[in-house]
Amino acid sequence: MLRLRAPDKVSAMPSFSAYDGTELSYHVHGDGPPLICLPGGPMQASAYLGDLGGLSAHRRLIVLDLRGTGESDAPQDTASYRCDRLVDDVEALREHLGLGRVDLLAHSAGTNLAVRYAERHPERVAKLALITPSVIALGIPVTGEVRRGTALLRRDEPWFPEAFAALEAIFAGKATADAWQAVAPFWYGHWDAAARAHRAAEDGQKNGEAAAVFGSEGAFDPQATREALARLGSPVLLLAGEVDLNSPPRAMNELAEVFPHAELVVQPGAGHFPWLDDAERFVARVGAFLG
Repeated sequence: MLRLRAPDKVSAMPSFSAYDGTELSYHVHGDGPPLICLPGGPMQASAYLGDLGGLSAHRRLIVLDLRGTGESDAPQDTASYRCDRLVDDVEALREHLGLGRVDLLAHSAGTNLAVRYAERHPERVAKLALITPSVIALGIPVTGEVRRGTALLRRDEPWFPEAFAALEAIFAGKATADAWQAVAPFWYGHWDAAARAHRAAEDGQKNGEAAAVFGSEGAFDPQATREALARLGSPVLLLAGEVDLNSPPRAMNELAEVFPHAELVVQPGAGHFPWLDDAERFVARVGAFLG
């Protein structure tokens, strides 16, 4: 098995070759049993995950930069950005690490990749933690009504009127760059200096070309994925944020029903990045699940 670095260290960007020769990089945080972590975006550089609020004190985080993002090389074949094809990169990482079975954590759009990996390689998944999950791969609808109701939970926030007006414009199909900027506070449980800094650091870290391919035709087969996950023997944690517009708890209830061994946890007051909103609560819950 690959020997990684000592506790509380960050490695000097280890890398490995994917099936097509593309060189992929990953970050290592902390010590302990390895936990492969997949970022969202889709196709966002993984730096925004940090050490997941201090989860690295409990597990060795293996945080992958997906192809074409962060420190990983871009492939020659841009069609390989498609979600179902990225499964082979996760499997190549597992083989590179010398692991038989893996604990897998994914955030947001990255959860689509995680469930497609679990669909194809169920015997390789020990535990699966899906953080504020996307439900595209499973064909679960999230209606505008549900998102609007979740947004209204923030009506007493000082930034709410401007952000809600921008959200309504987006719902009406009148999205602009300014509107997307204006709704940023909805993604965080606390729109404070830390949230603003996190948001600013994300700018420019997404591969737009790759994101456009990620969910393109052929990326998902919801019925087949549902049928496969209904047979998954691994324990699954679904962690939702109480005020998260992207992954509202009401939609997460339907996701939980897909898995035979799933637990849904709603973190109070949390948005789309629960490790930022209450790191102690997040680490305690995820750490307890992972063991």
